[in-house]
Amino acid sequence: MVHTIIDGPALILFERVIKMSLKTQNAYIAFICLLGTGLFAYHLPPSLGSEDLSKWVIIYTLVGSILLLNHFNIIIPLSGNTLSMDSSIYLAGLFLFGLKIPLLTLALSGLVFLFIQFKLAWWKHLFNFANYSVMLISTYYVFILTGGTVGATDFSNILPYMASLTVYFFFNVVIMWFYFYLARRPSLKTILREAMQKQILSEVFVSYVSTLVLSLVLTILLSQEPIFGIFLFIILAVMLSFAFRNFFNLYKEEEAKAKMDFLTGLYNHGYFKLRLDELLSENRGRSFCVALLDLDDFKKFNDANGHVKGDELLKFFGKFMNEKTRDFPYIAARYGGEEFGIILPDTSKREALSFLNKVRKELNNTYFPGTEVSPLGCISFSGGIVEFEKGTYSSAELLSKADKALYFAKAQGKNNIQVYKEDHHYQQEFQYAEEIDALEQQLQIFLSKDIYTYQHSKRVYSYAVEMSERLNLSSEEKRTLILGALIHDIGKLEIPRDVINKKGKLDEHEWEMMKKHVIYGKEIIASIKKYDELLPLIELHHERYDGKGYPYGLKENNIPKLARILCVIDSFDAMTTERPYQKTKSFSEAIKELRECAGQQFDAQYVEPFIHMIEENYQDKLEIEKVV
Repeated sequence: MVHTIIDGPALILFERVIKMSLKTQNAYIAFICLLGTGLFAYHLPPSLGSEDLSKWVIIYTLVGSILLLNHFNIIIPLSGNTLSMDSSIYLAGLFLFGLKIPLLTLALSGLVFLFIQFKLAWWKHLFNFANYSVMLISTYYVFILTGGTVGATDFSNILPYMASLTVYFFFNVVIMWFYFYLARRPSLKTILREAMQKQILSEVFVSYVSTLVLSLVLTILLSQEPIFGIFLFIILAVMLSFAFRNFFNLYKEEEAKAKMDFLTGLYNHGYFKLRLDELLSENRGRSFCVALLDLDDFKKFNDANGHVKGDELLKFFGKFMNEKTRDFPYIAARYGGEEFGIILPDTSKREALSFLNKVRKELNNTYFPGTEVSPLGCISFSGGIVEFEKGTYSSAELLSKADKALYFAKAQGKNNIQVYKEDHHYQQEFQYAEEIDALEQQLQIFLSKDIYTYQHSKRVYSYAVEMSERLNLSSEEKRTLILGALIHDIGKLEIPRDVINKKGKLDEHEWEMMKKHVIYGKEIIASIKKYDELLPLIELHHERYDGKGYPYGLKENNIPKLARILCVIDSFDAMTTERPYQKTKSFSEAIKELRECAGQQFDAQYVEPFIHMIEENYQDKLEIEKVV
């Protein structure tokens, strides 16, 4: 009835209907409604009131049974689709009483459902009524034509009953399949592949056999003792409903245990890989992303607070991620240890980056006891995102790319998200690997003193790698710019911790002290003779093109070329540096300020090339800012 337009296997097809033009949908629904109501009107005799009291008692009893069994459907393991038992009642009535009583039962129960489910659109009630009318009338004629006898209970000739039920299901499936076909216009290959899926075939068989057996059981009961027979059938149906429901609930509980991580409440590694493989195999050109996340400095947190507290942090993070992904079709899982994975269906890399950055910032501003020992003083994570592209061979390829992006995010100073890009960016950062590793040993001290300077240095270094490809620089100039960018703020190691970490505005004495970091940096690196060429970048990256910079007030071309380039890069990142509890400039705002200060603070010839690099390489970031 109205509570289920379809039953059995047709429900599976109906659930796959996604989009359909309103015009085609209305036309098809109108055709079925006219066909079903027309057949009903033609086959129902005009002498409705001539039935004796006993038949009306049977009709009302059948209507009441249908209303009751509406709440006691049989759940089909393992999918959770339901088998509507009202079909067994209609078929039994048809086998025993002919066509008139089932049609009257259909009409009366339809009216009752119209009042009970008044919020349901009227056309859905009518479509459901018409659908059942077509199925019942077609089934009746097949039953008669194959030798069936109305009222007989001799089942030695089972053919009419099997043929009737086959036609009943045939019309049910065809009506809904055609609806499904109009909605998606699938290819013949797609139709055959979906129709031959093992789960669909098994559920069709279960539905077919169950309905046939129950309808024959009810036929026997009604033929012997109509009222008591329907009472026994209801008892049987309710018991079956409870039994299948309990079995299904037990199965779902065990299934949930098998795919969940007990500590975090997220999905586990195995289920994550399974769903990713399924998404790859089912993908039909739909965009989706995969992200790997890693809690920053988790080992340090564990060492300082103990493993029990570490487990509490993992549990807290799992609950946090569950809350943030609850309203989305995302699959968040514990990938292993303090590493987590997220599958983001129907999501572009731009949308994924926006979502995860929002989550990351909210986590930064969420207090958890014990995080004071972390360099950032809060919970943070780094992440790598990869977007599915045609030609992707396997899930391992996607995860490998996401892992590379995650590694790069970690190398950038942590607490940031990186999107994987298939270009020179990942290879070039290792061009001077040995020298970079040596200089990074100097930067490691910042991890305990000022994590933000460390992160800033890593980002400036990354921008310098990309910028060096945009300019007409020699190989030696590229090397100098990249290494100088990495180590340019090394002098801040000599600045007192309370000054370098001060949240408010520096006073005059503190500012004079801070400006000396360029001199301190020069002295530190001067002790390493092979890096003498880096000294101008370290000492002069705060000189201004208009002569108002420090430490010497140099002007225009008196400032070395690479120091002028580094000034642009360093200033841009300083403007966009993100700190918890502190608002910073967006990329768009920083670009605007670079242009406004070109020819004053910055050498104009390097401003536009840098802006073009940002606009091309960080397009996702700029697009997200436009949306926000």
